Amino acid sequence: MPKILVVDDEELIRETLKDILEHEGYHVEEASDGQMAVNLIKKNKFDVILCDIKMPKVDGMEVLEKSMELAPDVPVIMISGHGSVETALEATKKGAFDFIVKPPDLNRLLITIRNALDKSTLITETKTLKRKVSKTREIIGESPAIQKIKDTIDRVAPTDARILVTGANGTGKELVALWIHEKSNRADGPLVEVNCAAIPSELIESELFGHEKGSFTSAIKQRIGKFEQASGGTLFLDEIGDMSLSAQAKVLRALQENKITRVGGDKETAVNVRIVAATNKNLYDEIQKGNFREDLYHRLSVILIHVPSLNERVEDIALLADAFLEEIVNDYKMQPKRFHPAAIKALQQMEWTGNIRELHNVVERLAILSQDEITAQDVELYARPGLKPTHPDGLPLDRFKTLDEFLAWAKIKWEEGHASGK
Repeated sequence: MPKILVVDDEELIRETLKDILEHEGYHVEEASDGQMAVNLIKKNKFDVILCDIKMPKVDGMEVLEKSMELAPDVPVIMISGHGSVETALEATKKGAFDFIVKPPDLNRLLITIRNALDKSTLITETKTLKRKVSKTREIIGESPAIQKIKDTIDRVAPTDARILVTGANGTGKELVALWIHEKSNRADGPLVEVNCAAIPSELIESELFGHEKGSFTSAIKQRIGKFEQASGGTLFLDEIGDMSLSAQAKVLRALQENKITRVGGDKETAVNVRIVAATNKNLYDEIQKGNFREDLYHRLSVILIHVPSLNERVEDIALLADAFLEEIVNDYKMQPKRFHPAAIKALQQMEWTGNIRELHNVVERLAILSQDEITAQDVELYARPGLKPTHPDGLPLDRFKTLDEFLAWAKIKWEEGHASGK
């Protein structure tokens, strides 16, 4: 059921519009002034907004401007009894979907709402399709660490400097690599990804550099490697800390000479690739252990970008959770859902060992199992099913069946602390 916000300081007009729209099958919420409308837009997701212009406190034009900031994809239809060409033009310039003069013609009003809903649906579907095709999400966050990453990407992407992205699993290293490519001068070229940890050491050289027919038992035909496939674009070497030393030596040579030789071949092939590498390991430690070449490290790390863990950027959890929820609801064609502020606070208090990937999975689970508003209780029930909620000190909250049991335990703990001088 599409959700419409009716904003008008005249109660009779609000009630009339509400009766008409509910009869047409819409869910309607009301706001008696502009400030109330802005507060509702902040807290809720609407499909269409009908807004009067002349109102006390905050007028309709200000509501329109705020709506464009808070919910830019939601069509706003302006309604006014003081209609003029100048007012209509001003509203349209500020982003209004349409302008209707009071008293509105019922048929025109309903057709305009249907057209606005069609536009809203089209925008949502286009966003979903673009995301699925490009597989590139926005880098979400306003924390200082994320702002620094965005600024660094904007500075280094247009160059061909090699970049090493570090960070724990699930923090979004791949997303950083994707945006480096998207904002580079090679964006029209291929982006080729190699997961160095997923390829057996005996096959990694063939994967990277290709091989000639007959170079080994299963080489029944010539194969073009990832370096050649990425020529003119970007080669993303994910989990490079897991690459074998022999493959590291060949990668180093390829980076020095911009040439590769296929396995089993003797002909050199020139390649033109930009290298972005990523790892969840501390390469300094790996160098000390003899597992990683120091000269390759220095070749790869012209620019270093560290992606912080989610626990280091708790202030971004609200933005991430809201963005994931909207994305999941659209993908599954669910009714709009929202987080209660207490639910966001509960998410912020959790320990995120799986980082962004874990948060996305938790939000997906909450979207499927919760009602229209996701509460703190939903987070407790579904965020980590099977794990009992605990007190911050690690004490299971369901340990005590009665108050007497708790008091007895508390007395023992107090006596233990008193005896130890705590």
